[in-house]
Amino acid sequence: MRAARELLKDLKYEVLSGSIDVNVSELVYNTRKVKKECMFVCIKGATFDSHDVAGEAAKNGAVVIVAEHPVDVPAGTAVVLVEDTRYALALISAAYFGYPAKKLKVIGITGTKGKTTTTFMIRSILEHAGISTGLIGTIEVIIGDKHIPAHNTTPESYEVQEYFAQMVAAGCKVAVMEVSSQGLKLHRTAGIRFDIGIFTNLAPDHIGENEHASFEEYMECKSRLFRQCDIGIVNADDEHCSDILRGHTCKVETYGFFEKADLRASDLKLVNRPGFLGVDYHVSGLLNFDVEIDMPGRFSVYNSLVAIAVCRHFDIPKEDMLAALEVVQTKGRIEKVKVSDDFTLMIDYAHNAMSLESLLTTLKEYNPKRLVCLFGCGGNRSKLRRYEMGEVSGNLADLTVITSDNPRFEEPQAIIDDIKTGIAKTSGKYVEIIDRKEAIRYVIENGRPGDVIVLAGKGHEDYQEICGVKHPMDERVLIAEVLEELGRK
Repeated sequence: MRAARELLKDLKYEVLSGSIDVNVSELVYNTRKVKKECMFVCIKGATFDSHDVAGEAAKNGAVVIVAEHPVDVPAGTAVVLVEDTRYALALISAAYFGYPAKKLKVIGITGTKGKTTTTFMIRSILEHAGISTGLIGTIEVIIGDKHIPAHNTTPESYEVQEYFAQMVAAGCKVAVMEVSSQGLKLHRTAGIRFDIGIFTNLAPDHIGENEHASFEEYMECKSRLFRQCDIGIVNADDEHCSDILRGHTCKVETYGFFEKADLRASDLKLVNRPGFLGVDYHVSGLLNFDVEIDMPGRFSVYNSLVAIAVCRHFDIPKEDMLAALEVVQTKGRIEKVKVSDDFTLMIDYAHNAMSLESLLTTLKEYNPKRLVCLFGCGGNRSKLRRYEMGEVSGNLADLTVITSDNPRFEEPQAIIDDIKTGIAKTSGKYVEIIDRKEAIRYVIENGRPGDVIVLAGKGHEDYQEICGVKHPMDERVLIAEVLEELGRK
């Protein structure tokens, strides 16, 4: 039991009715989890406002209701009025779990692209150096040996604080997390003082209904991280860097290819040899050494450079940094899967035209014998995405294999036909194979020496959603099954 008044101490509030001099059993914001003697925080979502059921929550046992406006509750129930219940939930959650962020070094990463890979790189280096590090991100939450599938890039504030508390209990010293624009907008990280905040890059994304009203709002939300961190490490090459730092309150360090960046990359070379598709570059400025990583493209330089910039603050020797970067791999992000000595196959989450174009353009720079792109598109989503991805792949890949992704409630063939509409605008060659496993079998059986084959769209996902049901489907498993069936394993 915790004292309600203690949980509210970091907030400005007004008690409309009842008394807050009571103990509460739990902190709850989900109506399905209301318990006897709990504190219930009303949250207004995109489709449901739990202020409307505050009275029901009280009848089911809540003794304190936190709300943004008066609510109808039984007599004797404490109603606490705050300006913003999402902000309130964040600060109350921190108090409820004993302020775990203060017991960790917390690193937050924001930006349009690169967040996921960079978090894994940072964790890899820190863990390699013997510093136990928890991770919260798009793919999963990692706490010690425990891996928890993620539902949001940045979870609700209660879950963030709960994960931090579990990290402390597990002996973690550092937490590295992706901080999305939505997470910042909805105060999921409010009350956390980040030791280090990172900006990767910015491009229009997540703009529309129930997301951001404009690119300007999207950018402003990203910038909030640099008003709640001690050190800000930002990409000097990005045209929006100064906008992201507007109003910042942190010490700033820069990284990039820009000659005046504090940590600079230069002498970039693309490295392509059997079993290796990566980059080689030199780091200068705050540190001075050569780096080689088994991840392709200029964006891999940025991701690894910022990981190095962060880990410099932990006094990690360059040998540990380089050793960790040699082996780090992020599930579903240019993840190479060994199937042949003759050609390269990789899995990537690229699931829109922008990310697919970036990926295929990067891979073409390595001059593969053929660039083969296998992908599908999700059902019950914009048809425009299908046309655009078809056109991108048709223009950049030597061969496109169109298959099924998450058809949801649509017919897979109808989705494929939409993708073909986009490809028809190009002279690109394609084949269509609805069954994803059979499509994977086709590219493996028909791989030629020097090919680079990309399985795009699913990435880290381990399911296929059909008619509202998520069926187990992991491309790594499908690849292993195909290899076994072909007698290659």
